[in-house]
Amino acid sequence: MSGSAPAQFTADDYRARMERAARSAADAGLAGLLVAPGPDLVWLTGYAPTAATERLTLLVLAPGRDPVLVVPTLEAPDAEKAAGAPALTLRDWTDGTDPYTVTRTLLAPDGRFGISDNAWAMHLLGLQKTLPDTSYASLTDALPMLRAVKDAAELELLAAAGAAADAAFEEIRKATFAGRRETDLGRDLAGLLRRFGHAQVDFTIVGSGPNGANPHHEVGDRVIRRGDMVVLDFGGLKDGYGSDTTRTVHVGEPTDEERRVHDIVRAAQEAGFRAVRPGAACQEVDRAARAVIEDAGYGEYFIHRTGHGIGVTTHEPPYMIEGEERTLVPGMCFSVEPGIYLPGRFGVRIEDIVTVTEDGGRRLNDTTREMVIVE
Repeated sequence: MSGSAPAQFTADDYRARMERAARSAADAGLAGLLVAPGPDLVWLTGYAPTAATERLTLLVLAPGRDPVLVVPTLEAPDAEKAAGAPALTLRDWTDGTDPYTVTRTLLAPDGRFGISDNAWAMHLLGLQKTLPDTSYASLTDALPMLRAVKDAAELELLAAAGAAADAAFEEIRKATFAGRRETDLGRDLAGLLRRFGHAQVDFTIVGSGPNGANPHHEVGDRVIRRGDMVVLDFGGLKDGYGSDTTRTVHVGEPTDEERRVHDIVRAAQEAGFRAVRPGAACQEVDRAARAVIEDAGYGEYFIHRTGHGIGVTTHEPPYMIEGEERTLVPGMCFSVEPGIYLPGRFGVRIEDIVTVTEDGGRRLNDTTREMVIVE
């Protein structure tokens, strides 16, 4: 079935987004934006085709022009049902005709366009063949902050997704860990996310013992034992918006070293959160968290960025990493997730989704960041 964004968004909301995107394109020196099926199209129009195929579907946004969605004729009825459809014009094409000939009339013949990253190469090549004097830049490069600042309705949906992930953690911590495989706990987590309203589960990382030292281990057949540290990182989409949280639990009583490492990561996560404020550079969040871990002597074991944006996808700009000088703006949402990974032994990561407020930051995850002991 065709997908649509939550009912909170109206045609006027989508019209405003498309107008803002077109203005942003002009400000970036682009002749317009070309948006293929994927998260950008959903965010801009509320339309998600059944599947991206060899048939061209493309939203064309250009400053001073009404938005046009080019769609295959057989998919036009679904496109007409999208919440944002009243804010745009549909231009359909039938099998046997050239969709690029239809599209060329909407484009400046020598323009430079931003194009969504997940556009198929065959479609981009088709446009270039039809309009050889045009050029293109990926949206990630040209307009990386297009979806970064969320409005009030989006923040509400992200908060609800975070609360659902928190509810899943509160349930999983009651489960028996010792004697079960990581795959068992991963399956339980996926079921809990769905029970609490997620339509899509993107990942359920269960890294026990030495597997926890691999940040993206996901799950394996390892049997969890007493004495294991276990990294739990999970999330997905609820009502079209993402969740992503990490807590590290311990099976039975931890050693003094395990407690110390967990306390260091917790302090680093708190420092990263405290660095969130309007006007601060993204890299300041990374620096604040990283300084705590480096000062404790574990700097070489913090091997990834401190955070990533989240919205209609679980990973998107902005990124909390050294060298990212873009400033934080109220409404931005991203993870703060420092970690320490000791190869062959164990890992610890603590992650919350945070949104920038007018005077600081607000966490969208509220479960305890203290070490949780499980059985």
